[in-house]
Amino acid sequence: MTKSKTFTGYIGTYTKSSSKGIYSFSLDTEKKKIVNINLVAEIDNPTYLTISKDNKYLYAVGKDGALGGVAAYSIDSSSSKLQFLNSQFTEGASPCHVSVDQNNNTVLSGNYHKGTAEVYPINKESGSLNPVSSVIEHTGTGPNKSRQEKPHMHYVGFTPDEKYIVSVDLGIDKVDTYELVDGELKEVSSLSVKPGCGPRHIAFHPNGKFAYVMTELSSEVIALEYDSETGSFEQLQYISTIPIDFSENNQGSAIHVSSDGKFVYAANRGHHTISIFSINKETGQLVFVDHTSTEGDWPRDFAFDPTEQFLIASNEQSNTLALFERDQTTGKLTLLQSEIEAPEPVCVKFLHY
Repeated sequence: MTKSKTFTGYIGTYTKSSSKGIYSFSLDTEKKKIVNINLVAEIDNPTYLTISKDNKYLYAVGKDGALGGVAAYSIDSSSSKLQFLNSQFTEGASPCHVSVDQNNNTVLSGNYHKGTAEVYPINKESGSLNPVSSVIEHTGTGPNKSRQEKPHMHYVGFTPDEKYIVSVDLGIDKVDTYELVDGELKEVSSLSVKPGCGPRHIAFHPNGKFAYVMTELSSEVIALEYDSETGSFEQLQYISTIPIDFSENNQGSAIHVSSDGKFVYAANRGHHTISIFSINKETGQLVFVDHTSTEGDWPRDFAFDPTEQFLIASNEQSNTLALFERDQTTGKLTLLQSEIEAPEPVCVKFLHY
């Protein structure tokens, strides 16, 4: 880890009102402040971003009129500005999630509206995207008539060893595992979770043996045991992310695991908090630690900085970020800076250090 005191990050946004696209910012770890929020790419609805391991490229979901897909950018290492490379857009709604493998060979996207997972091979010489090589389209429904009327893929990403690819489908309550064979997705395992819970995102424990799913509709974390040989999951525990007496609307959003394997963090839209859980390293099960207000409305995601001393929450509906310091012993968060103006923020991604 570099001793740099300033880290560069990027903000993915909705562009429904005030935002114009992707923004960059700096986290000054000495002053404990977020500074220099600047527009670096104009694109419609770049809600989710991912950055290549070598920090050369950024990939963003996006749309252009009636077309949706993924756009590729090169990152200027000195200015942090983005240079548009190309996009692969097709007819229909844009994806809601994007990820890239460690060697920058493949970009994956998940499409909520289409219920699909897509594979984009990367042009190794330029970092640009080739056309989709494989599409998986889910079928089915769930018991929640208004939210589970059809499949709603919300996450597609690689397992820690990148042997498999995992998708999370809110509409049909499934976590599926695939192999990528000659550019084609082949299903190897499927897990049906509690009907109506609406799984949204998954985060793996650094030991590769456990994983944690955030549910949007039931506001729970599902602790899973993961078999890296077969790509299959086994359910261990369901634990609520909101207080038992909270009766207003809440929708679970993002989930992340600290790299020391000690804590799970999960965001709540409605309760407007981040829930903190400690992990039993033997069993993988969770114990509730704390709720921390995100000091804004509708936290769609959040991110650790590269040192994991800090956490940034993105409050979409209040157009703000909030910066917290993280106690790496207790897992608890202390507010440092709130109401940092950022238009319609959805996710935050840091360069790799």
